[in-house]
Amino acid sequence: MKPDRNQRRILARENAKQPSTLHHVPREQWPNFGPPDLIEVWRSRGFLVQIYVEPREYQRMSVCRALHNGDSWADQVTWDELMQLKRECGRGDKDALEVYPADADIVNVANMRHLFFPPEPVGFKWRSMP
Repeated sequence: MKPDRNQRRILARENAKQPSTLHHVPREQWPNFGPPDLIEVWRSRGFLVQIYVEPREYQRMSVCRALHNGDSWADQVTWDELMQLKRECGRGDKDALEVYPADADIVNVANMRHLFFPPEPVGFKWRSMP
């Protein structure tokens, strides 16, 4: 997607109307061309979050900034932002994994981050000490 200057202005105006935290977007407001594995859409002033079902009962949270710089979607989603977005879409109590694939499996079409939620808590994570 390469929006022109006017489209970027419209996007900026639409972003300004959104709340600062994520809100659930009802299915009837989604575009008609959404993939069949998309199960939730969340939006805020700064982010678009989409939740997908994946094989073996995993879910995937796809995150991108809601700002386009003319060449691509804005980048640099921080760890703290990912954690906050995970909480805001109701998954703060779940473990999430970010995968860095083998070179042969890279799909890099946009500045997006993906968190995968396994069906069970992961056993190899660090835990806070009481």
